[in-house]
Amino acid sequence: MAGVVAPAKVEVIADLTGCKVKIRTDADELREGVCHTKRGDYLITTFPEEKYKLTWLDSAAVYGGKYLVGTRWVVSAKPNLLEQLRPQLGGKIKELQGVGPAPGPSAS
Repeated sequence: MAGVVAPAKVEVIADLTGCKVKIRTDADELREGVCHTKRGDYLITTFPEEKYKLTWLDSAAVYGGKYLVGTRWVVSAKPNLLEQLRPQLGGKIKELQGVGPAPGPSAS
């Protein structure tokens, strides 16, 4: 069911995933809500315009990790949880490369 695309509203995305969201940030350029569920915790971030999402993703790239990304929204969670949420929300799972020093060979 890849045709699903969640609208860019924190509460709607939370409802689609069966969570009662707690709004953490309510600013002009983004809204952010936290979900605590049996499946795991995740963060829903929505943006009034696509350009704000792109800026946010650029900033998040420093940390690396995987995100579920839709039109004007991003869900941050553990990769296995993102896979579970994707059929409900649509979007694409994007892997952002961290910008820090590459981990060297371990000394074990």
